[in-house]
Amino acid sequence: MPVLRRVEQIMGLPISVDLRDGDPGLAELAFESLRQADARFSPFKPDSEVSRLDRGELTAGELSPDLVEVLDLCDWYEESTGGAFTARVPGRGLDPCAVVKGWAVQRAADLVRAAGATRFCVNAGGDVVVAGEPEPGKPWRVGVRHPDQADALSVVLGVRDGAVATSALYERGQHILDGRTGEPARGILSVTVLAADLVIADTTATAAFSLGAEGIEWAAAQPDCAVFIVDEDRRVHRSPGLPVHMIC
Repeated sequence: MPVLRRVEQIMGLPISVDLRDGDPGLAELAFESLRQADARFSPFKPDSEVSRLDRGELTAGELSPDLVEVLDLCDWYEESTGGAFTARVPGRGLDPCAVVKGWAVQRAADLVRAAGATRFCVNAGGDVVVAGEPEPGKPWRVGVRHPDQADALSVVLGVRDGAVATSALYERGQHILDGRTGEPARGILSVTVLAADLVIADTTATAAFSLGAEGIEWAAAQPDCAVFIVDEDRRVHRSPGLPVHMIC
């Protein structure tokens, strides 16, 4: 089939689907799944399940299995980081977005795969799930933006059947907080994680960033994850097994 690429703005960011095989209608399947996740889990929508839970309108027994899964993931990473990563920053409402984005995009990718596509890429603002190869013998090339230069890359990864996520300052400034202090996390400029799925990659990247300098060692120790981290002194820390296609 000819290459199909489509982009929509969902969850406050551009999300693209690049299909190299399968039914072209699978792009809409992915986008509809993402729209539903945004409607259900956004803390910025008053009628979402997350907002209703935060206002005390739902009990634990009334939550959907999907939200229970998301909150369990939030709790696991909060415990693992000693509270640096949290969906419940004091003085703010419940906000599980750090888990929801990766969870929702991975769910959309899984639906596309289950419907028969074997070669595709779903890109949510630079956090990426890929399957197969875009062309025979070639991996998907995933570029990681330079933390200081908007028009430059730090590294390009060659990925087949995996997910890449980056947490950094360059898009939204000091938006990642250290849950232990309530203050912006410091010590790291960007964290990129490669894992088998985007739930792990995205949440691990955010959790590591929230830990600050401690997050470098913590992220590298996470099972089945490879990392590329730039600290505040512009030093690069990367896993030996990272599939580097090009150092920029």
